[in-house]
Amino acid sequence: MSGKLLEVKNLKQYFPIKTGLFETTPLKAVDDVSFSIEKGETLGLVGESGCGKTTVGRSLLHLYRPTGGEIYYDGKPVNAKNIESYRKDMQMVFQDPYSSLNPRMTVGDIIGEPLDIHRLYSNKQERKEKIEYLLDLVGLSSEHATRYAHEFSGGQRQRIGIARALAVDPKFIVCDEPVSALDVSIQAQIINTFEDLQIKLGIAYLFIAHDLLIVQHMSRRIAVMYLGKLVELANADELCEHPVHPYSVSLMSAVPVPDPKMARSRRRIVLEGDVPSPLRMPSGCAFRTRCRYATEKCAEATPPLTDRGGEHFVACWNA
Repeated sequence: MSGKLLEVKNLKQYFPIKTGLFETTPLKAVDDVSFSIEKGETLGLVGESGCGKTTVGRSLLHLYRPTGGEIYYDGKPVNAKNIESYRKDMQMVFQDPYSSLNPRMTVGDIIGEPLDIHRLYSNKQERKEKIEYLLDLVGLSSEHATRYAHEFSGGQRQRIGIARALAVDPKFIVCDEPVSALDVSIQAQIINTFEDLQIKLGIAYLFIAHDLLIVQHMSRRIAVMYLGKLVELANADELCEHPVHPYSVSLMSAVPVPDPKMARSRRRIVLEGDVPSPLRMPSGCAFRTRCRYATEKCAEATPPLTDRGGEHFVACWNA
């Protein structure tokens, strides 16, 4: 039996943008993305703002209906017709811990809503006990169940969001930059909570973030996105220590190093030029307009994501 929990093949997510009175142009937010996630694994997804990371996560859960491609969960296809049957196993923790919580509902009702929808309790006492268990699981108190979201700090609100996602006992959670809106000290607590839950419950994560140090710490493998495409995918330590794609090399050179001597010896690679508009993508490789190694071949065809050995996948003609 395969260990793959989630498999994504050639995922596409295009949004029609009105460019004239009667004309629309597709904005290719995600274009031909493929990857897989093992049971109990964390796959990190990184890239600059606007590259399509969040869109990938939302498309997996059909919060956006994919334009094309195939998604398989536990070996079975996921589509618009059967997504409801997979909702229980696939959940999401959102980036903003405040706007994702209903201000008119108590914490108990926020966490209990998934239980109500999926009818996962036989009586009110069982529902109450489940909510108290979930609050304790994420480091909150049962007394918090009667309060409202505005009464909590940012870190506590994110814990409420995590508890809501855990209410239906999912096997896979999309973590959409779950710590980017939090203070550094609180970030560490939330990261530890995610790790503890993964050990206890065996949950698989797609962990989307900007902070490469956090992603390296959390993930077994890391995927790098640029303008809607995966440009590199490898083991976390391998990618951070030996990046191959020019874009990945630039990203890793920006990661802060705690050792001052080592930091001074490192060369910071600053990319030149602006990110192309996703409405007017350059031909061939999307990164070629900012790449110092670009050749004529880069303008002629898009490089495929190929295995360079040791399950280190790179999409580059010259790397």
